[in-house]
Amino acid sequence: QVQLVESGGGLVQAGGSLRLSCAASGRTFAMGWFRQAPGKEREFVASINWSGGNPNYVDFVKGRFTISSDNAKNTVYLQMNSLKPEDTAVYYCAARSAVWRNYDFWGQGTQVTVSS
Repeated sequence: QVQLVESGGGLVQAGGSLRLSCAASGRTFAMGWFRQAPGKEREFVASINWSGGNPNYVDFVKGRFTISSDNAKNTVYLQMNSLKPEDTAVYYCAARSAVWRNYDFWGQGTQVTVSS
């Protein structure tokens, strides 16, 4: 069992920045960030592998968000710049425990609110 603890959410004005952190209690194959806005389905934002990086982003955050990892700390970060009101959502950290698994561990979520 892997526990994921997110932090770093909050309220920011449009154009501002936030950095989310996700600390994992154990090593997994890959980590991802997802988000869910009110009334919408949860959507993929970004992912990264622990071994070789290989960051992957959804189109609407490319150039604005950066995912990174600190293997020594078992922590993944999501640096979010040039935030827009439409980025407002609960952001969830998730982990794939093995290459043959989909995301099977989830954090509790952290709220990000971007005001216009």
